[in-house]
Amino acid sequence: MTRSIKTAVLCAVACGVACGVDKDPVASGSGTPDADSGSADDDDDDDDDGPDDSATDPSATTDAGETTVVDDDDSEGEGESFILNPDGGGEAHQCDLWVQDCPRGEKCMPYASDGGGAWNATKCVELEANAGQPGDPCTVQGSGISGLDDCDATSMCWDIDPDTNIGTCQSFCAGSEANPVCADPETTCVINNGGAIILCLPTCDPLLNECPPGNNCYPTPTADAFTCVFDANGTDDGAYGDACMFANVCNMGLHCADASAVPDCGTPACCTSYCDTSDPEASAACPGAAGGQECIPWFPENAAPPGLEDLGACQIPT
Repeated sequence: MTRSIKTAVLCAVACGVACGVDKDPVASGSGTPDADSGSADDDDDDDDDGPDDSATDPSATTDAGETTVVDDDDSEGEGESFILNPDGGGEAHQCDLWVQDCPRGEKCMPYASDGGGAWNATKCVELEANAGQPGDPCTVQGSGISGLDDCDATSMCWDIDPDTNIGTCQSFCAGSEANPVCADPETTCVINNGGAIILCLPTCDPLLNECPPGNNCYPTPTADAFTCVFDANGTDDGAYGDACMFANVCNMGLHCADASAVPDCGTPACCTSYCDTSDPEASAACPGAAGGQECIPWFPENAAPPGLEDLGACQIPT
């Protein structure tokens, strides 16, 4: 019996409550990090579709570096999905986020070209006068996936309050897809939705619950790092055993895992707990211990990045 983590193969992150769009965060993926990463086959039909094994699978155990490159996965859903594209990024990109090749006075921005809930394409939009810089407050027009905001060409409006359409300008990754760079060492580059999302997001430790209010610590699509992302569920659902189709719908201290890792999970993926492998009682404390769950190390031996050596996941070993 191997003891590898089965992270959800769902790279999608629902915008839901945090983006001013109808909340229906049933995207893809859960599981524990496996030794190999997959690419998402998105055949999701709304919330009936489960995590795609080929999506940006947090189960891809790769050596964690200063930046994390996430191949895009798919995520479909009615609510805005922050990181995954239902169609795996199949929509045409009218411009390049990495080089910002739009005409003078415009910037390249991700948006939902199909009217759905996930960023799946890019387009050139007018650059607002006195545009905000990374870290500044910002406002979106319509919703968080419209592609219209008042941030400068180096950022996009993120973590949006659905009642006010106000968020914070979040830096795009610099460099290139092959060699992404984040100026802030406390962030890592997350690439998703077929390249429609390239953001430097703050890193975190899932065992410390150190993210700002409204945000939880979730694995990146490659599962070799963790970043603070808004909780698309708000106060609804997201408890242990609840279905999860998007990576960011589980409550604090939980992650979305493949159904095989969670006892009695009746959907393709369900929320389950992180755990501390240094605690001798960790396995007994897993919420699904009676169903065979154990506290399994998140990373392979000697592969954990500094500070995450004791991180584990409550899952059923396979």
